[in-house]
Amino acid sequence: MLDELKQKVQGKKIRLVFTEGNDYRIQEAAQHLVADDICVPVLLGNKDEIAKVSKEYGFDLTGCEQIDPATYSDNGEMFNLMMELRKGKLTEEKAHKLLLQANYFGTMLVKMKKADGLLGGATYSTADTVRPALQLIKCAPGNKIVSSCFLLIKGDSQLVFGDCGININPSASQLVDITLQTARSTKNFGKDPVVALLSFSTNGSAKGDDVTKMQECLAKLKEMPLDFPVDGEMQFDCAVDPDVAKKKFPESKVAGHANTFIFPNISAGNIGYKIAARLGGYTAMGPLLQGLNAPINDLSRGCTWEEVYNNAIITANETFNI
Repeated sequence: MLDELKQKVQGKKIRLVFTEGNDYRIQEAAQHLVADDICVPVLLGNKDEIAKVSKEYGFDLTGCEQIDPATYSDNGEMFNLMMELRKGKLTEEKAHKLLLQANYFGTMLVKMKKADGLLGGATYSTADTVRPALQLIKCAPGNKIVSSCFLLIKGDSQLVFGDCGININPSASQLVDITLQTARSTKNFGKDPVVALLSFSTNGSAKGDDVTKMQECLAKLKEMPLDFPVDGEMQFDCAVDPDVAKKKFPESKVAGHANTFIFPNISAGNIGYKIAARLGGYTAMGPLLQGLNAPINDLSRGCTWEEVYNNAIITANETFNI
């Protein structure tokens, strides 16, 4: 699947911003991205610091662009647009300070269409990636919230988990949005979504607030003209194992065949994807942000250069879908 996504973007010269240009993992990934003609990496940071890291590790950054927010030539245009976007919410002094920060500066490059997408968060929190995106890029039309998903791959198996990184304890209505966004992501990854709403209960076998929430989410979804199957609430084993599904939820067309999984809260989702990655042998890509008006994606602070590389392929592909 990754090979197919790679081929789709090769040679397209998609410009991706990397907010931590002086991080050795970012630089190693950038070197490979250029070699494979996947994108044009735009590395942000002090050029002397970037050069120091590339020299220390022996990286060749030929084909990458480097921009230092402190010396950017079009800072006036960027400043004026930022003041317009945040009218009444920023002082001029605060705006100037924010534009020296790579996360805000990089997001503005995307907003100004001087870059096609952004990857950040190798050294800072998800919130520091999402906040500028929400303030400057904003939600895409038809989306009320921003959520996230993880794409997990092992051999021919491809699973999508949502939301594992943004919404801490979403309501039933927010879970509807998360479900729609995550199903759309599954389609963008080249698969037809079969969506399971997860719980510690299967089809009313137990009670609790989280069970009720998933049931309410399903009821709302069933009122919509969906082009994908969805069912729940169900336990994970029931969602993926046909034999278990026959015993626990025989009337469900989703149970036993799901490839897209909606978790009731961020605790379950975050723990779930990490178990799949660490013990199940899946390669996890994400968190991939959903519902934004441009491709802005987060990196785990524990990411490897290979994970940066894979996330860049996904982010580059998202430029065709937004």
